[in-house]
Amino acid sequence: MKKLNIVLFTSALLIMLVGITVPAQQQSKYELISDKKELKTIVPASFYFAGLSGLTQRRNSAAAKLGEKRFIVAGLVDVSGYSTDISGVYEGFFITDSPVKFGRKKLKIGAYGIGFSKAGMAKVFDLSGRMMFQTRTVKDTGLKRPRPLMMMTDKKGVRLYKGRDYVLISPR
Repeated sequence: MKKLNIVLFTSALLIMLVGITVPAQQQSKYELISDKKELKTIVPASFYFAGLSGLTQRRNSAAAKLGEKRFIVAGLVDVSGYSTDISGVYEGFFITDSPVKFGRKKLKIGAYGIGFSKAGMAKVFDLSGRMMFQTRTVKDTGLKRPRPLMMMTDKKGVRLYKGRDYVLISPR
């Protein structure tokens, strides 16, 4: 009788632990959104930045899903109407509805402007145009066909690419 109680208790404990760890593991996995209809509903048609609104380049947009209803979204924006001091640093947007690490920096829930420098830096701006931080990018020389902007999965999160340069976006 005592052995049966121990077995039942141990089994119940294992079931509880599996029930707790499986959702936590699922929540930390990213899934790229590749369905064009779904992307169209997630990616905004335009983006506001520093007092102006620019059209999203749909072909240069990407999104990833974290868990059931959490997303990260990025896209390049047509900056032809922006002044040269803005269009020289700002290229697109990054939206997250979950706290993430953007490279080595912590990023809260929100919408941000982004830009990539030739010196291997990814820059993040608030919506007023003020640079919040910059972080090093990694050059992926093995990437066969780089696109202007894309995402690829990584065992630690998602790589946000601008050409061959990427920054790792990971859950926090």
